[in-house]
Amino acid sequence: MQEPAITTELIQSHGINAEEYDRILEIMGREPSFTELGIFSAMWNEHCSYKSSKLHLKKLPVDGPQVICGPGENAGVVDIGDGQAVVFKMESHNHPSYIEPYQGAATGVGGILRDVFTMGARPIAAMNALSFGEKDHPKTRQLVHGVVEGVGGYGNAFGVPTVGGEVRFHPAYNGNCLVNAFAAGLADADKIFYSAASGVGRPVVYLGAKTGRDGVGGATMASAEFDDTIEEKRPTVQVGDPFTEKRLMEATLELMQTGAVISIQDMGAAGLTCSAVEMGDKGKLGVRLDLENVPQREQNMTAYEMMLSESQERMLMVLDPAKEAEARAVFVKWDLDFAVVGETLAEDRFLIVHNGEVKADMVLSKLSSTAPEYDRPWVATPAAAPLEDVPQIDGIDALKALIGSTNYSSREWVYQQYDSQVMADTVRVPGYGAGVIRVHGTDKMLAFTSDVTPRYVKANPVEGGKQAVAEAFRNLCATGAKPLATTDNLNFGNPEKPEIMGQFVGALDGIGQACIALDMPIVSGNVSLYNETDGQGILPTPTIGAVGLIAAGEEPILDLARDGHVALLIGDTIGHLGQSALLAEVFNSEDGDAPAVDLTAERRNGDFIRAQRALIKCCSDLSDGGLALAAFEMADASGVGVQLDTDDTAQLFGEDQARYLVACNFDQAEALMLAAGQAGVPITSVGKFTGDTVKFGASEAPLAELSDISRSAFAGFFA
Repeated sequence: MQEPAITTELIQSHGINAEEYDRILEIMGREPSFTELGIFSAMWNEHCSYKSSKLHLKKLPVDGPQVICGPGENAGVVDIGDGQAVVFKMESHNHPSYIEPYQGAATGVGGILRDVFTMGARPIAAMNALSFGEKDHPKTRQLVHGVVEGVGGYGNAFGVPTVGGEVRFHPAYNGNCLVNAFAAGLADADKIFYSAASGVGRPVVYLGAKTGRDGVGGATMASAEFDDTIEEKRPTVQVGDPFTEKRLMEATLELMQTGAVISIQDMGAAGLTCSAVEMGDKGKLGVRLDLENVPQREQNMTAYEMMLSESQERMLMVLDPAKEAEARAVFVKWDLDFAVVGETLAEDRFLIVHNGEVKADMVLSKLSSTAPEYDRPWVATPAAAPLEDVPQIDGIDALKALIGSTNYSSREWVYQQYDSQVMADTVRVPGYGAGVIRVHGTDKMLAFTSDVTPRYVKANPVEGGKQAVAEAFRNLCATGAKPLATTDNLNFGNPEKPEIMGQFVGALDGIGQACIALDMPIVSGNVSLYNETDGQGILPTPTIGAVGLIAAGEEPILDLARDGHVALLIGDTIGHLGQSALLAEVFNSEDGDAPAVDLTAERRNGDFIRAQRALIKCCSDLSDGGLALAAFEMADASGVGVQLDTDDTAQLFGEDQARYLVACNFDQAEALMLAAGQAGVPITSVGKFTGDTVKFGASEAPLAELSDISRSAFAGFFA
């Protein structure tokens, strides 16, 4: 088949600007072929090269004694003791999920699961963080249904419990939903598999499902804004098969036991191109691929299509040639393709041959480690105007408005579609704070959470970035887990706009400060830029996924509040209402500054909660909705009423940080207050859990009525 001529229009359609094309000509010493242009496009787009973000990502803390492997591999690896490690990562599938919600979300789950088991870890937990437009937007209902069904359809069939996450709604996501998928797995700390190729002349082996035309150009599509041609992009969305992925995982983990694997990489964004280039580049080797050997499910596929296909459930590995027969037998047994498609080369070269014809001959290192890196202009977000006085409002009426909204009603309708109990190690299911999983066969547990408050980040990127990490820290501490490390999924608009780039730089500054202060290094992550439609960007949404450990012999804090329990508030309350949930849902306002985050107080108060776990029956961090919403959610989960001593709007709904609500017996409350005084931790008795009503000062309502509002609202909008 004749390849098309290289024209200005063709170059632009590949997302390559004039300066980058000049650089390609300089590298090649000639005009690239069509296949070579496609390879440059795939490797130099934002999704694969991080060219707009790399400079700033280098500032993040990535090291610590608990870190076995930080950013740069398929997933991060953290030591959890006893020769075991937790392997985890979060990644976006935003653009595909907006175009084709079910498959976009499903393949997002599939991709993140492959990142984990490619490292030699068996997945044990999944989460997702979803952002949609306002409920009345014509696309929102379709997106919510498609995405939730896609997440559940893939995760449930694969057999991994979904234990947590978040769902938010805001008009800024009307034209660009966010689907962030998290997965974690367990591995032996001394049996982690990496992607760097080694050894010259070793076979490069294709594993898994066959290659089709689905997803061709997907990574490039994910690195551009949307416009009115969005429907034309539908063919760039991949199609997933969770049952094939399950077989691929079992075959891969079995293969790893044979000693045949020298290096291994999943085929995600940019498919065969990215996996081959990254393996070669990390190992300082070249790669030759013979494409006629690639298993194909469609006829007459071109080199361009095979190199850029993002068909799912595929892996690439460098094989010990002495163990080829043994390795092949594993994949034959699992009814999966196993094909030698190339070899490693001594020289820095990426050679693509199809039926004896050279389709691409390139300098491999120029595609990855020496790809373009930009220091884009940025401007700091201006300081927010001071918040005018917020009028006093009846506390129960305000609570009803919150729990009856899309943003703060119960997410039961969502998480009931996810299997949270498969594998039989789930200790806490979604809907009650951080998810908790038992480390199978041990007395240890792992806690998982995902957090960010985008309106904070928009108002004040630095404080908003800090707050995302701090809230993740609190959610883990509230279960009794020691926070270990984080993964970040940085969702922003167009980085070529200085104000958007300023949001990115500011948020990373705040995230970095918090990760250092709270000893939660970033070990993996993903950057998703150009989340804009017709020039309208999303709220800056740097999602933080975090993992914590409840060590053997430590009791988790997972009980419920009981009738007669004292309600204690840990931390200082000023009554900060700027950018609060109350303002957004009751007053339809997003005014004021984000709350200040005192990282010293966060560390002190979180450490105190974990140290005093024996005295605490039930614990929740305070975030959106402040004391009022936390108290209701604890009461709702426990089936017992709550009485708070105050009816002051700012005291009830303020979103000051570094705070926890604790329930315990009277004698334990006395001991806790004594310990807090000795530790310099602010603590206040704010009421009690009792009866069957929720009462703020003199205002009250039956708990059953409020619970019904919360549990029926979301389904009422979307079921």
